[in-house]
Amino acid sequence: MGKTIRVFITDDHQIVRRGIRQLLSTEKGIEVIGEASNGREAVAGVEQLKPDIVLMDLVMPVMDGIEAIRQIKAGNSSTQILVLTSFATDDKVFPAIKAGALGYLIKDTSPDELINAIRQVHKGEPTLHSSIAQKLLKEISHSSDSAPVSLDPLTEREVEVLKLIARGLSNQEIAETLVVSVATVYTHVSRVLDKLHLASRTQAALYALREGLASLYDEG
Repeated sequence: MGKTIRVFITDDHQIVRRGIRQLLSTEKGIEVIGEASNGREAVAGVEQLKPDIVLMDLVMPVMDGIEAIRQIKAGNSSTQILVLTSFATDDKVFPAIKAGALGYLIKDTSPDELINAIRQVHKGEPTLHSSIAQKLLKEISHSSDSAPVSLDPLTEREVEVLKLIARGLSNQEIAETLVVSVATVYTHVSRVLDKLHLASRTQAALYALREGLASLYDEG
């Protein structure tokens, strides 16, 4: 089945952490390696244990989830963040995505959806609750309406890279698909984000959806 996905749970409610741990313990290929009750504990735990995925609540004491995401992504970019929260308000969604979360789920998500999301995020694929996707698509639309038009449009190769980002491919997978080096892909991704005035791969994927370069239901 491949490499075991190592998960770290962050939530200030013990009963929530226990429930998620119990759910994931029944799933082959997923292992819970640690947990935290606030953002500060999460940052320390991730630095020590280096999990593949952090399930991150947003509203917690001591340090909230958004600040924890920023610090984790600044210190360990290989760990992916999947937000799991009760809040779908703009003041939580947009900052979490901009801070570096690759996925965003609401706590009424079904167990199967959560497990699938963990597997998707582990592969580098953005995964969003449908209501969150619609919010972000709307935000991307407003952002690009107000953003200055780039005097330097995307090249054909950059459009190819954008489509592959939207399909959830990692830099390594994009490099293999296009038969170029990972460093070249990194440069292309950076230029795509810069030209489109976007802050993250997730926003790039949503931009591709908005422009019809990918489908919300495309499995790649």
